[in-house]
Amino acid sequence: MAEEHITFTSNGLKLAGNIQVPAGTGRGEKRPAFIVLHGFGSTRHAGNVKGPCAILDKLGYVTMRFDMPGCGDSEGARGRLICLEQVQATSDALTTLAQHPNVDGARIGVLGSSFGAAVAVYCGGVDPRVAAVISASGWGHGERKFRKQHPTPEGYAKFTAMLAEGKAHRERTGQPLMVPRYDIVPIPEHLRTHVLPGSIQMFEAETAQSMFDFQANDVVARIAPRPLLLLHSSDDHVTPVEQSIELFAHAKQPTELHLFSETDHFMFAEGNTRVHHVVQNWLAQYFPVRANAKAA
Repeated sequence: MAEEHITFTSNGLKLAGNIQVPAGTGRGEKRPAFIVLHGFGSTRHAGNVKGPCAILDKLGYVTMRFDMPGCGDSEGARGRLICLEQVQATSDALTTLAQHPNVDGARIGVLGSSFGAAVAVYCGGVDPRVAAVISASGWGHGERKFRKQHPTPEGYAKFTAMLAEGKAHRERTGQPLMVPRYDIVPIPEHLRTHVLPGSIQMFEAETAQSMFDFQANDVVARIAPRPLLLLHSSDDHVTPVEQSIELFAHAKQPTELHLFSETDHFMFAEGNTRVHHVVQNWLAQYFPVRANAKAA
């Protein structure tokens, strides 16, 4: 079926997205669905969004992808990404998707990569309507994540000084301090080709502070008894692998953690078939496609 362009409102902002219904879905047939979240300052067109959407579509799930506030085609101040606002946007996306005539509103999962993975886990912890969560290269403790991403004493001191200056600049001027994306989240040169052209390059310092304060570890246990799948590269050059290990330690069952060699931070964009097989097998076990309520 053709992809449907949609808009919905979150915190007074109009957000842009797409809903894809698998080919062969009957009129009135309700299927399980996934909302797929993009990463830091990216859009719904990124490879680590469209890749899993394509996998899920082939398996028979309805998919929704959308641009977070301030990203892509959505409204909002460019460069202002606040974690809890993204959690709210995800919940509002679920409300919209649940009303679709081909969606079983009680069986909507959330999948995210990197920043989107942290948001997916947090949303699953605070919104009981989320039926399943898949986190790829995610994180659960912002402060510890940043300590690893800025590993030298000098680098971490520079980062925390930027947070302090962001607060002071706001108090002095009433305006945000704008900061380059790689001063917040360093990415090695060889991986920057995965950063979608048109992605945000300058962010408000409040974005970094929001990420620093964000702790999905605090809510991940609340996902149970709904299923949670944690995926991470064993040698992730962007988000430290310890972040998913910590999430697993804080979670309750049923939770699975899979660490992969021969892939890196952007695992869904890299097309690693072992990642795809793990996801497919996990879905078959914990969140299978069961089409219901076909119209007469």
